[in-house]
Amino acid sequence: MTQAMIKTAHRPSWIDLSTGDASGSREFYSRLFDWKVDVNPDPQYGGYGRATVLGRDAAGITPTQSKDQPTAWNFYIHTDDVDETAKAVEAAGGKVAMKPFDVGDQGRMAVFQDPAGAYISVWQPIQMGGFQAQGSNAFGWGELNAQGIDRTLPFYQKVFGWTTKRSPVPGGPDYIEFQVDGTSVAGATEMDPKAAAKMPSHWLVYFDVDDVPAAFKKAIGLGARELVAPQSYTSGEFAILTDPQGAAFGLFKSTSPQR
Repeated sequence: MTQAMIKTAHRPSWIDLSTGDASGSREFYSRLFDWKVDVNPDPQYGGYGRATVLGRDAAGITPTQSKDQPTAWNFYIHTDDVDETAKAVEAAGGKVAMKPFDVGDQGRMAVFQDPAGAYISVWQPIQMGGFQAQGSNAFGWGELNAQGIDRTLPFYQKVFGWTTKRSPVPGGPDYIEFQVDGTSVAGATEMDPKAAAKMPSHWLVYFDVDDVPAAFKKAIGLGARELVAPQSYTSGEFAILTDPQGAAFGLFKSTSPQR
């Protein structure tokens, strides 16, 4: 195992948007985050577009594979062996929604469903390593919103070796941070019962921005819809929206080294 793999193993490594309107999604996020999106002309990649921030890989945007597939952000965790991870998922009570497969010469991936029903993907890199862009207008945080969160935590502990850190939230459920070697890599929280009645458990992708209210206002002007208006939390600000194609995403600015 190389030093790079040691550093990234079991940490977030990529996000991409599966969308029923790839052209519209590319336009929205390019204008919101100043992304440059280049679509791979090779037919084997199915119109996959790679978004960059100042020339560095930030995210992907790809057409959905069927009309029934919802527009949504996909959250990937790095693995050194996708096939072994698939076995670990089943042993931990999860489901393999999409079996491991090669993505051209870029890498291997699979899609899983945790015991609460949330989908999560893994990426085993070959040519394409994952995130390069950091900071403003790039991926900032991934958060699991689940019904019965405490029953779901052991799954991630077994599959990825994540430990957990709990922080009390006044008037609400504890906020949970998933950690690797003492570093927080993602979060988790119990879904509000009212929200849970309308949507399944899911991973929510947040983007780092310099100014949450300003980015929120810009997104609304571009056709996004408000889910959670800009508000403060103990270490910064956040907001949640749906893009014009219906995918939920978050904005946040952290004042702490770890969210």
